[in-house]
Amino acid sequence: MAPDLKKRRRLFSRPWTSLRKLIQALALLSFLALFVVARSETPGSTTNLFLRLDPLLALVNLLASRAFVAGAAVALITVALTFLTGRSWCGWLCPLGTILDWIPLHRWKKGKWTPGEGWRGVKYALLLLTLFAALLGGSTLLIFNPLTILTRGLAVGVWPSLDKLVTAAETALYRLPALRAPVLEIDALLRPLILPPTPLTTRASALFTSLLIVIVLLNLFAERFWCRYLCPLGALLGLMSKVALLRRRIEPGCVSCKLCTDACPMGTIQPADDYASDPGECTMCLECLDDCPLGATTFTPVFSVDPSRAYDPGRRQVLVTLGAALGGMALIRTVDTELNHPYGLLPPGADADEFYSQCVRCGQCMRACPTAALQPALTEAGIEGFWTPVLIPRLGYCDYGCNACGQSCPVEAIPPLPLVLKQEQVIGRVEIDQDRCLPWIEEQECIVCEEVCPLPEKAIELELAEARLPTGEIRILQRPVVIHDLCIGCGMCEYKCPVSGEAAIRVYSHGSGRGKQGGRGRRHD
Repeated sequence: MAPDLKKRRRLFSRPWTSLRKLIQALALLSFLALFVVARSETPGSTTNLFLRLDPLLALVNLLASRAFVAGAAVALITVALTFLTGRSWCGWLCPLGTILDWIPLHRWKKGKWTPGEGWRGVKYALLLLTLFAALLGGSTLLIFNPLTILTRGLAVGVWPSLDKLVTAAETALYRLPALRAPVLEIDALLRPLILPPTPLTTRASALFTSLLIVIVLLNLFAERFWCRYLCPLGALLGLMSKVALLRRRIEPGCVSCKLCTDACPMGTIQPADDYASDPGECTMCLECLDDCPLGATTFTPVFSVDPSRAYDPGRRQVLVTLGAALGGMALIRTVDTELNHPYGLLPPGADADEFYSQCVRCGQCMRACPTAALQPALTEAGIEGFWTPVLIPRLGYCDYGCNACGQSCPVEAIPPLPLVLKQEQVIGRVEIDQDRCLPWIEEQECIVCEEVCPLPEKAIELELAEARLPTGEIRILQRPVVIHDLCIGCGMCEYKCPVSGEAAIRVYSHGSGRGKQGGRGRRHD
């Protein structure tokens, strides 16, 4: 590079990139703030704002459920922004993109392998698969959406891990008498603001945390590897950016100094193409604008369709992905119908026939659930229900006085029911295994399930029956019986059951037919 160009570059103030970084920081902080308050007592539509801004979530939900949710109209803001300024969402507002920008692992790259331009087509293939599967009623591939990955990873992986680390540190420090008062004060401050009142148990935390870590580590191979090659949302916005109004252009004063090529985080500025760039790959980061010492890089209105690139989706790719979607959905439906999922308990109010098509796997309801009862489904809901929320009563119960999951769902897959109506929703059928039930614990009768039932009119009653004590003595003791006409299957009884391992009282999905002893109908005195 000529010395005079270096001098002019040093004198440039870089105002545009400074503004972008400020907006990136504010957007990420807003995302995290909304994530934290999502577990508040009155969560609402504001806490899922970023998810409702996602046009891919809105489009897939529309295609899969054949219904338009009013709240999804917020995504039109992102669509309008893209048609005006290109893929600026990715470079200015996306919280996952900001995290990848802030962890520049590409600078530590030691290997020689670099993904070729053909890799950019992977994200378009994933986008087409997601859309075709949605047309066939499947939303499973939304697990690869960046906002769902981040929200779900934080809710199920990072935040519970942070909670456990803080709890372990507080436990260790509390053993020192001089630190007990400060520890209690710090805990009293953290628990209401950031962490749950009591430590929560989540499963598969390592899986979801590892997924986020892998996405970050991919930066070792190329800057913003995820955004360049894999992100389906970026692919959708990239296709719209082909006709965006504001686009990057090179003026005749360019002297081929290559500063813009080195500065581009997406690697889309090609010297072989006279330093032009693909608007479908440009995230409008404006690094090239600030780095250009001669002002040869400009962003001006363009009223034409950008020419196609070799990695853009063509007819063959469309047909191949359509066939893959048809075959995949047929296989999933065949396998799932042959499986029985007695523990696939849906959130309260969810429609069993439509839930898996409506759910976008964002994890917002899992974050909002105050008892960690909602967990990501692994095998309980089959392949089509993979990573949808499922209620695991042994880990947490559905709080009778809470309707946070429905209020937090960005696409109303869990209906936003008023609390009075939510309390009437039947989640599952409760059965008691009398062979595992312990009528006598620590020299007294066990009636925990009846005591903890939250319904105003108890859905568990006690009857007298013979029971053999651990000593071999036979006594007449009280035995719990479920009144199915009253029970809503909230899982409080299973959560509190003192039996080790599998509880003696369990909540099963509707029609599973499991359990050794059923309840009886409601009595009419």
